[in-house]
Amino acid sequence: MSRTQLPLIINDVSALSRSLRRQLEDAGQVPGHVEMMNLLAKAGGYKNFQHLKAEQAKPQKQQPLSIDMKRVTKATRYFDLNSQLRCWPKKYNQRILCLWVLWSRLPARTAMTELELDEKLILAHSFCDHAMLRRWLVDEELVSRTPDGREYKRIEARPPLEAVELIRQVNQ
Repeated sequence: MSRTQLPLIINDVSALSRSLRRQLEDAGQVPGHVEMMNLLAKAGGYKNFQHLKAEQAKPQKQQPLSIDMKRVTKATRYFDLNSQLRCWPKKYNQRILCLWVLWSRLPARTAMTELELDEKLILAHSFCDHAMLRRWLVDEELVSRTPDGREYKRIEARPPLEAVELIRQVNQ
């Protein structure tokens, strides 16, 4: 029987090592093959090996091969000369592009309080609705929030090509 190869990408080897050491100490004996796969998957942030397998089976969003410059040009109209978002687009696909620009202005891998995030959003737009922008960023999974709402973090992802071009044009 052939096996499907599943890549396991670990962003922090130190955390992987700590997690594996802790799990092996708790086991008290040498784990079997399936147990070892579960330990590795857990150390990589998954619930177990089946969770890792299910996540790998999900279809990945594919990036378009070319940039829709018409869409980018329309989105640039929502920003003023100070690179602030001047109004909220009516169309969803324009909103998402504008959110990517706001996302790009948030610090990477840095936890922020709600107040700190709000300050950054207030500086990034001029229509006085930072709470709506914060909700959209969380809903579109560009920013993560703890269940109690105390901590916000930018989710590291690769923006679509149109968003990259819009970020470049707006920040010139």
